[in-house]
Amino acid sequence: MTAIQFPGGSPKERKSRPVFLEFFIRWLIIVCTALATVLSFIAICDGYWLKAGDRRVFGLWNFCSLQAGKEPPAPPNCTTYPCDSGVQEGVVVCLGLCRSVVSLAVVGGIFSLDLMLMSQASEGQDSRRRWSLGSALLLVAAGLSSAGVAVFVALLWPHASLLGFTLTFWCQFTAAFLFFLNGTAARHIHYMAQPTPARGNARDENHDGSICSAAVVHS
Repeated sequence: MTAIQFPGGSPKERKSRPVFLEFFIRWLIIVCTALATVLSFIAICDGYWLKAGDRRVFGLWNFCSLQAGKEPPAPPNCTTYPCDSGVQEGVVVCLGLCRSVVSLAVVGGIFSLDLMLMSQASEGQDSRRRWSLGSALLLVAAGLSSAGVAVFVALLWPHASLLGFTLTFWCQFTAAFLFFLNGTAARHIHYMAQPTPARGNARDENHDGSICSAAVVHS
């Protein structure tokens, strides 16, 4: 007697994985990661994140004052010296650290996007390894971006108001949220896609005949 055994039941009884749904979620994560990277890049290049009530603008790169009552409107008067902008000298140093941190977050987002795209073009263990590294870099980018936003708000809290934050600041805030959301989703997809290890007592179960699904008898 020769037994043909199918662990877990017959092939028809096995639960198939939703391949299309997993493929769609992976590409949705990649698209959202690209969107977060673009938003963060725009926010850093613009740099003006806060408008104070006394017609001053605080940014990552310099401080500007707007002149009112002139037609046509005069260009803003910008400076990098803290004594001319009404802030302490240590704020400028900390803002330099802030823009370095958010710039590294963009770099991390770019590399994670590259790794995730390469994982879709490869197969097997290489694909899983690249996806795992890309999701880890996304979480690092989320931490760096959130730290940059928190440092900026903490430094300029005396001048801050809810309506004073500019659109580019909210772009950076949204990018930090998307980095974190996509990073956690990518890690979750990675752990779900890992193959389940075989149980140690599977052979004993086969000998007992508990999971045998078919048998062919040869005379």
